[in-house]
Amino acid sequence: MKNFNSILLLTGTLFVLLMSSCAKVYQSPDALNLARKHRIMGVSIPTVSIPPQKKMTAQELADLAVKESETFHYEMVSWLLKRKNEGKITVNVLDASTSLAKIHNSTVEGKRLTPKEIAEILDVDALLVSNYKLTKPMSTGAAIVTNVLFGFGSTNEVVVSMELYDRSTDKMIWNFSHNISGGLFSSSDQLVNEVMRIASKKLPYSKLKK
Repeated sequence: MKNFNSILLLTGTLFVLLMSSCAKVYQSPDALNLARKHRIMGVSIPTVSIPPQKKMTAQELADLAVKESETFHYEMVSWLLKRKNEGKITVNVLDASTSLAKIHNSTVEGKRLTPKEIAEILDVDALLVSNYKLTKPMSTGAAIVTNVLFGFGSTNEVVVSMELYDRSTDKMIWNFSHNISGGLFSSSDQLVNEVMRIASKKLPYSKLKK
């Protein structure tokens, strides 16, 4: 049992290191200077896309994507608030409930809002926009680690992209993209927690000194 736990820990560590090395980050030359002026950042409701699945109708997939989007949103905000409380980022973060209420109350059905419009609705200095592309729905249960250790089960390919927009200049100042492959993070909260663990450290706010 002790040997199995050691193998499990080593495999998880190697997998996380591999994930970290795959992340791609772009930062504009003026990102740090603009970030210093930001007092509060908002997080837009993520876009989640899932391709057609067997035994699921188009409506079921659409409903699931909406549910996953809300879960991802709460998890992302929670991670950022945690890092703020720990003093690891310098900007305040608008809570998820307030963000959802403001966006839903201001959204015109059928209209796609721009990052600047969302930032104005939320009344924030910067906006984090994200997109999650999944090859299959996420599991609602805990991850099955044996999928990674022994290759059992199907693999979910996840492509995550994030963009940070500055409201005053109406431009993207930071971009993060990450590809994840494997069964280690098979539930929504596990996936977002790991992605945010990597992404939050690379935000411009993490590099600023108080």
